[in-house]
Amino acid sequence: MTSTVKTPTATTPPERGSRHGTGTAPGSGNSGAWKRRAPLLPALIFVIAVTQIPFLLTVFYSFQSFNLVRPGSQEFVGLQNYIDVFADSQFRGALFNTVLLTVVCVFAAMFLGLGLALLLDRKFLGRGIVRTLIITPFLILPAAGALMWKTTMFDPVAGLLNFVLGTDIDWLSEYPLGSVMVQIVWQWTPFMMLLILAGLQAQSKEVLEAAQVDGAGRWRTFVSITLPQLSKYLQLAILLGAIYIVNSFDAIFLMTQGGPGTSSTNLPYYIYQRAFEGFDVGQSSAMGVIVVIMTLIVATFALRLMFRTFSVNEGVK
Repeated sequence: MTSTVKTPTATTPPERGSRHGTGTAPGSGNSGAWKRRAPLLPALIFVIAVTQIPFLLTVFYSFQSFNLVRPGSQEFVGLQNYIDVFADSQFRGALFNTVLLTVVCVFAAMFLGLGLALLLDRKFLGRGIVRTLIITPFLILPAAGALMWKTTMFDPVAGLLNFVLGTDIDWLSEYPLGSVMVQIVWQWTPFMMLLILAGLQAQSKEVLEAAQVDGAGRWRTFVSITLPQLSKYLQLAILLGAIYIVNSFDAIFLMTQGGPGTSSTNLPYYIYQRAFEGFDVGQSSAMGVIVVIMTLIVATFALRLMFRTFSVNEGVK
């Protein structure tokens, strides 16, 4: 006689998060995300209040004819301020000086930073002290650095540059834009060096050793291995350097005041002149909006190029 034993059938437990289960209720994920993001809201509100609201006011004033020395002159003029800005020869000159200053300073600081990074990537006695001394110019306040170069280096009577060269040139009067470029390159070269040095130390030592075993010389190794490895670091250095140097104001304000005439005036200093010396709020706001738009266009193309480079390198790996 056989007896049949009934085995209990196993029931599959309900999935977590299902409608009848004991998991997380629908919508609780969103509430959890909001709880994690809630501490960031004060910072976000502060950033919006400090940056975006003033920019919106600048856009609003750019469509107004508004001069502080003429009370009651505020009226809507549409795009007239933008038309007047592009018709202004001084604005075009300041735009040219800005582009020239940015391009020369960025690439000069990058090449000098590359050379210093290659030297400091080697091991030698006192390398840490030398690195600290080279980084020092970047740690000095821009205003302090500009005053130091004006009074110590470029002074026509007691300047070190004339003392070393044996000349009596008034550098800030005869070569104003070049003098400003020298000071900015001096200050931004350590920044470029730090970025490039990080790229040099990130490259694979095994690949370099394999290149030496294969008989590749230093120049061949640098061109074929090191330089491609540094491409994304160089692009990052160019992008960040251009964003900051295009807004240079301290050096021009303290060293040349945009002169002689307008020979060393760039866009930030010219906007300052129109806003705080000419009290023309409308046209200075229009200039500010134009500068922001041009900067965003350049930064967007640079970021796309840099992201494409990062994605290609990651794909190769």
